[in-house]
Amino acid sequence: MKKVLLLLGCVLLLTGCGKTSEDKLIKKFESDVNSSKSYTLSGSLDILNDEDTFNYNVEVGYKKKDLYKVRLVNTTNNHEQLIIKNNDGVYVITPSLNKSFKFQSEWPNNSSQAYILSSLLNDLKNTDNKNYTTDGDYLTIQSNVSYPNNPDLSYQKLYFDKDYNLKKNEVYNMDNKLRIRFVISNIDYKANLDDNYFSVESSVDPNCCSQDKESAALDEIIYPLYIPSDTYLSGKETISTDQGNRAILTFAGSKEFVLIEEPTIASGEFETIPVYGDPIMMNGTVGALSGNSLYWTANNVDYYLAGTDLSTEELLSVASSISTTLVTVAGK
Repeated sequence: MKKVLLLLGCVLLLTGCGKTSEDKLIKKFESDVNSSKSYTLSGSLDILNDEDTFNYNVEVGYKKKDLYKVRLVNTTNNHEQLIIKNNDGVYVITPSLNKSFKFQSEWPNNSSQAYILSSLLNDLKNTDNKNYTTDGDYLTIQSNVSYPNNPDLSYQKLYFDKDYNLKKNEVYNMDNKLRIRFVISNIDYKANLDDNYFSVESSVDPNCCSQDKESAALDEIIYPLYIPSDTYLSGKETISTDQGNRAILTFAGSKEFVLIEEPTIASGEFETIPVYGDPIMMNGTVGALSGNSLYWTANNVDYYLAGTDLSTEELLSVASSISTTLVTVAGK
């Protein structure tokens, strides 16, 4: 009897210690994030599918009043893009093309974001039964995630060191397969960023693309490997434009849609394109999702996909099957 009571006491003690550690971890993380007037963080982001891994160098800046700036550089092709949220709206900027999309969007608050600290904190708060464990030198805590345009993403594991400093985030799908990994190299909770840091003007080079535009050729047409059932390619047309050539693919049947492809041309003057929708993170780039249409640039080709018959999930599935540009993370 004494052995049973002693064993029960040890179990209760360990459970209590675990709960205390969890409370301390969350309390410190919440204090770090909420007490920061301005922070920066940097790290390496991997987006994984069953065949490929896409890696980005990521830099994030934040300032209270809901100002954000995210710099994403694809390490394979050095393709750089910026996501900026300021008082004027949300922008996705591609410096090399001298172009941006402007959204009236709730980003980043309308979806989980693997590299935004306030998003990670909200996910923790919105998860009742958090799984707290130790993993080597790390303390880990598991929470639910909400990716409206990719419901297959199910949960994330946050890794903290022994001093409760966030070091890594991993996002898994419903089959427990790792889909997103963000490894943090540095966090500065006292960054002291000014408002100008979040302006579009300070983020682009006015001399970037002042040369005259040159036409370019579309080397080949890329066909989607996925189309909805009872849908088929009904037309293909290539037309000449001032900037080169443009391919227009028309699909008919139960889910009609159109896919337009043309070579990417840098704008001679900085260009801002208004979009009603949200920025969307893809494997090789950040695109613009607006209603039943999607625009993105990959491998020096501009893609425009639109279909009123397509659901958002179907739209992204078609886009994901074009070349190696697989949609994995999206806001709604």
